[in-house]
Amino acid sequence: MLKLNIESRDRKTDARAGWFETDHGKVETPIFMPVGTQGTVKAVNQNILEEEIKAQIVLSNTYHLYLRPGTEILESAGGLHKFMNWNKPILTDSGGYQIFSLSELRKLKSDGVEFRSHLDGSKHFFTPEKVIQIQRSIGSDIMMVLDECAPYPCDYDYAKKSVELTSNWAVLNKEAFVNSKPLYDHKQYQFGIIQGSIYKDLREKSVSDLLKLDFDSYAIGGLAVGEPIDQMYELIDFTTDLMPDERPRYLMGVGRPENILESIALGIDMFDCVMPTRNARNANLFTWSGTLSMRNAKYKDDFSPPDVKCNCYTCRNFSRAYLRHLFIAEEILALELASIHNLFFYLQLVTDARKHIIDGDFLEWKNKTVKEISIKN
Repeated sequence: MLKLNIESRDRKTDARAGWFETDHGKVETPIFMPVGTQGTVKAVNQNILEEEIKAQIVLSNTYHLYLRPGTEILESAGGLHKFMNWNKPILTDSGGYQIFSLSELRKLKSDGVEFRSHLDGSKHFFTPEKVIQIQRSIGSDIMMVLDECAPYPCDYDYAKKSVELTSNWAVLNKEAFVNSKPLYDHKQYQFGIIQGSIYKDLREKSVSDLLKLDFDSYAIGGLAVGEPIDQMYELIDFTTDLMPDERPRYLMGVGRPENILESIALGIDMFDCVMPTRNARNANLFTWSGTLSMRNAKYKDDFSPPDVKCNCYTCRNFSRAYLRHLFIAEEILALELASIHNLFFYLQLVTDARKHIIDGDFLEWKNKTVKEISIKN
């Protein structure tokens, strides 16, 4: 198993501060993983990612890396770490969510999923075994199982069949993992993914099925796909109580900064989301006093930093007026500077959460911070 060493627990919530170790380094939790879908975090180079943003682990995607550059190139390079020159941990999603998003281009079967590439329309078939094989070629430190993410809304019968399919695939995923060996000289871990849509009894069944397989740890999937936010929190709270305490708990694809803080309070340790870089490319900055739209004309002669409370490279060196100018002029530098800021903000957010868990005042800090960062300027 991948052990979470818990250093401190918050007395008023289920938040905890801890760490786990992989062969590519230690990860302190709670942690946010920048998304590097195709072996790159968009608009940010690896040096900045490590030295400035202080990323401890990044996420890449099996589906996208399988399509390009392909497993042959990755193996020739010695794995994704060497290919992208990243010496810290990497987690790879199985690609299940990406295939789910293809909707009309996919066909679910009992032994896998048939889909057409979004690049050229070519036909492919992912089995649980093939997904493990691809992730062996990638060489990620943590690999996710192939699952089916049920859409929202969906009726109970669909969700039930989806959980059964995910559980059956989980058995095949685990067998393929046990019966194969890493291609490189570091250990790989495997996480199971809990599904069940909005139905608590199905979430409970999914957890029960996965625990029997004794994965290295577990993730909550199938949330933040359109359900009401209060229902998402209720399901996270319900599901974390069923998950092993001594292993890191990963909430997949969530979300806004306030979602992350509320989920930390419910016992989640690991997060990923494309939101910081996607929003950055659309000129939206997350700050400690709310969200800024850098195309807004009111910033054209505002020479203050984008966020006066932020110490990132962007905020130390450039003004709101300059960032607005870059976006209006459609300069590539705008994407880089905004992405650096948003990722720095997300990493600082979880770092501060960790500090306040240890200091014993997490709940008060969380409630105050959620109000401040949720403002739309």
